[in-house]
Amino acid sequence: MIIAQVSDIHAAENNDNLARFERALSWIDFIAPDALVLTGDLIDDNWLDGYALIAAHLNKRSYPSFILPGNSDDRASMKSILNCHYWRNTCENDALHFVADIGELRLIGLDTTIPGNPSGTVGAHLPWLAENLTSDGPADSIVFMHHPVIRSGIPPLDQIMCGDVAKLVEFLSEHPRKPIAISAGHVHRSVVGQLAGIPAYICGSICPENPLWFGTEIVPPVNDSPSFMIHRYTESQLVSHPVLL
Repeated sequence: MIIAQVSDIHAAENNDNLARFERALSWIDFIAPDALVLTGDLIDDNWLDGYALIAAHLNKRSYPSFILPGNSDDRASMKSILNCHYWRNTCENDALHFVADIGELRLIGLDTTIPGNPSGTVGAHLPWLAENLTSDGPADSIVFMHHPVIRSGIPPLDQIMCGDVAKLVEFLSEHPRKPIAISAGHVHRSVVGQLAGIPAYICGSICPENPLWFGTEIVPPVNDSPSFMIHRYTESQLVSHPVLL
């Protein structure tokens, strides 16, 4: 089973990020994933037309897609323009979570956005997460979100990561059915870590990436390749691959 993850398109009238997105999708088509998850920041500068254009790219694919909002998105506009297709039975909620059982794997999308705030939060959503980790269905799950729960080491981005991580650690430490991975976006770089003993990933971005800058006087150079992730689940094991184009 293969799950593709794309994050941080940041499509706007004055950039070529939609073309970069289509380039990534064309590569993903060769893999023929079982599902695609978009982990937020679809548009920039309130370019609402971008939602319909992104949906048009997705509608050309045979595999199902699921979408989370990011801090640059507008949830109300996403629901209005994209309708409930990407959230299935959770569209009535204010938060745009999703749950999808793909074969023997459950995909859980957790909306961590706070309106008007670049940071995220997970604390208020833990009861919902608890319910969907334990409800009938596959025992193994991946939790997707926009804001990362691990520090990248990049100072300005760590200041606007997901809040309530300590509550999440306590929750995961006590929960009988833990996810097998947590994967986010937001940082515009591929990062690997762990939280409460669970692999935690930050997916790279479709838009130009951020430098791997740890707050020193020297800012390392970056390349502008679109980046995304491929998660392969087989025989109850998950292996995740960053892909740069």
